[in-house]
Amino acid sequence: MGWDGNVTISRRFFLKSAAAASLGFNGLHKLLGAGSAQAATESGSGYGKLMPDPEGILDLPKGFSWKVISQVGEKMDDGYLVPGLHDGMAAFPGLNGRTILVRNHELNSTSSPDGGPFGKDNALFDARARSSTYDQGQETPCLGGTTTLVYDTRAGSLERHYLSLSGTLRNCAGGPTPWNTWVSCEETVEKTDDVLARDHGYNFEVPAVEDIGLVEPVPLTEMGRFNHEAIAVDPNSGIVYQTEDRSDGLIYRFIPDKAGKLADGGKLQALALRGHKRLDTRNHGDYETVLPGKVLEVEWIDMDNVLAPEDDLRYRGYGLGAAQFARGEGMWYGQNAVYFACTSGGKNQKGQIWRYVPSLFEGKEDEERSPGTLELFVEPNDSALVENADTLTVSPWGDLVICEDGQGDDGLVGVTPSGDLYKFGRNAMNESEFAGATFSPDGSTLFVNIQSPGLTLAITGPWRT
Repeated sequence: MGWDGNVTISRRFFLKSAAAASLGFNGLHKLLGAGSAQAATESGSGYGKLMPDPEGILDLPKGFSWKVISQVGEKMDDGYLVPGLHDGMAAFPGLNGRTILVRNHELNSTSSPDGGPFGKDNALFDARARSSTYDQGQETPCLGGTTTLVYDTRAGSLERHYLSLSGTLRNCAGGPTPWNTWVSCEETVEKTDDVLARDHGYNFEVPAVEDIGLVEPVPLTEMGRFNHEAIAVDPNSGIVYQTEDRSDGLIYRFIPDKAGKLADGGKLQALALRGHKRLDTRNHGDYETVLPGKVLEVEWIDMDNVLAPEDDLRYRGYGLGAAQFARGEGMWYGQNAVYFACTSGGKNQKGQIWRYVPSLFEGKEDEERSPGTLELFVEPNDSALVENADTLTVSPWGDLVICEDGQGDDGLVGVTPSGDLYKFGRNAMNESEFAGATFSPDGSTLFVNIQSPGLTLAITGPWRT
């Protein structure tokens, strides 16, 4: 899969969404000095207070409604079942105004009470699936992977859904590419043993297409083997940035040998800060190591032995001078910038949002004289503002939508371009996290997952335009 074909349409949509992302995070930066949590959450800049859902699923503001479009255990159009533990997701433009959703499933074993695609005792694991499954296991297949949904926003109906990646483990987040694919990330480093037939800890690329079928599962090994979480692609350079979900994780970039062809290989590097070797950015101590708003120059450290059989990539990178981050999770490309969440960053470990601005010469020889920059955009240390930001997305009109993964109630939190924070949704069903929020290309529908028991919802209403 290369950066060609329909890439002009795809990239135009990608850049439009990216520009909105930049506005949303500018709002977050302003929020840092916006006053008390209550003043922020009651600012009136959202859509009004949340109304109790009579069905006890999702509380939303007045005028908004939801519908479940896909749920665990349903029979899909390819004969397999919707797997459980819905997680990261992205929306892509389809034919005739349709939306194509590619959705992760964070299943972590060969037999899962949360529901695998092949049913009880894997009775549906047929020759068709077997030929396109990454790890068939020593006796039973791995159950993680992705499903693809084709949705008609005008009719408000799901046209089809099917299994698109099979045999991986703990597919947490990932990210869209400008060439209309989803990169699905394994958040695990499990190795071949008496259960597994192959090593894990890789990224896999899934095309966003409407035709039913399983992708050939090719591990993108040169992107590194570690506890992957999310990726973001700079469409100007084709460079891919990656988060690592560890309490002492690193931020990586992958410079492909050929833009748009990740499987052809490339170079993996770790982020370091000029003049601050081995900087601990987590701010967990009694004093702040990194102050919000301070712009730091970045340099990138070449990594070798990227398959890391001992799961020591982050240790080796830190030893060479890379910066440490507190559980890097959601990542998004904005207008000429990459933004990412560190779920447990900050003194109170409520999360941080960072902004990386690539160099005009990103990945090239002249980068050293004009380096990229990193800035801590927000560190609220207040669960009333936002608790443990996980995945995130941006609306076509600039508001940021954050999925919370904290203690107790979890919600959807909005941030306007001017920096006002508001609650947009609350999981009234249980204490499961939200994940994978993403808007349809036409801006009419917000899709989001409730991870457990495994629901994908389509939300419509009087959005700002």
